[in-house]
Amino acid sequence: PDLPTPDPGYDSKVIQVLAFARSQIGKPCVWGAAGPGSYDNSGLTQAAWKVAGVSLPRTALGQASAGTAVPLYAMQPGDLVFFHDDFSHVGLCTGNGMMIHAPGPGSVIREESIYPTGESIIRGAVRPA
Repeated sequence: PDLPTPDPGYDSKVIQVLAFARSQIGKPCVWGAAGPGSYDNSGLTQAAWKVAGVSLPRTALGQASAGTAVPLYAMQPGDLVFFHDDFSHVGLCTGNGMMIHAPGPGSVIREESIYPTGESIIRGAVRPA
């Protein structure tokens, strides 16, 4: 099935989103934090898309229904990727099987593989805009 074609400004939005997310790498992960000094996973993705003028819900579960569902094989940079049966974790796809995310309290925001513990915990992906 063909995915809807993003609007013409979509690529420029993704460039803004990824630039923002990359500028947060190394900041602390704090449960419930929404920036600018620290973030949790959904706070980071919400803040990243906000710079491109896209409003996302605050929680990972809410973000999972805020956009167009994308099959994993069709993920592109800027897409949100969700983990665990309760959709409790979200990362920002950067391409080539990588994401920027806030792994959890006590760690720092980083870019790493979408598949750190295998594909089995991935529950879906969404294109926000």
